[in-house]
Amino acid sequence: MAKEHLVIVQKDDGNAASYPMKQWLRENPEFVPNGLDATLDTSHTLRRGLRHSGWILKEKADKVLLIKPTDKGDYDYASSIIELLPEIDDEDTELLEAEEITFGLEKDMQSALRANISQLEPGLTIIDGGKEKITEVGRIDITAQDSKGNIVVIELKAGKANPEVIAQIFSYMGSVAEAEKKPVRGILIAGDFHKKVLWAAKALPNLQLKRYSFQFTFTDAK
Repeated sequence: MAKEHLVIVQKDDGNAASYPMKQWLRENPEFVPNGLDATLDTSHTLRRGLRHSGWILKEKADKVLLIKPTDKGDYDYASSIIELLPEIDDEDTELLEAEEITFGLEKDMQSALRANISQLEPGLTIIDGGKEKITEVGRIDITAQDSKGNIVVIELKAGKANPEVIAQIFSYMGSVAEAEKKPVRGILIAGDFHKKVLWAAKALPNLQLKRYSFQFTFTDAK
């Protein structure tokens, strides 16, 4: 069962108050992490963004609490709440860190691909204005157009792409096709692919799979 996500913020009287995370972020959009959307993005994505912004995460069996720092950067107002909560065990901490690493890697991959889109396919041109296109079904990593005028939906996955990503990218493609009234195809980029993804792609002529690889360079620190 999905856990309830709550934000803990300091009230004017100095005490702590809790609110449903997505609702509070929609009502206070200035605190939505850069590049995210409080309605379209998942709770996991939003909480990663908040942690990167300095919020503290505390987890219980049925709740995830995100504690907002004060303007001075402290969390003393919420100390009574924090003390009542158990610490996240090592396994949960490792999972959270893995999620954040994956989130950061996908963002880095997107930036690198945007700067070198022709390496993916000659003739591709980015048409989303340099930022993720927002649709009714979610955010598209990169939206491009090929040399034949087809719209190309590009989805990036750090590591292995699991079967559920097929539904994800096809929902994006369907949404764009409905809005733009143009042919749409998809490119799914990942480090590896679940065998069900490989078999599905064989039956889907408008979806291409691309594996990425890394090339490291090293410079002296200054």
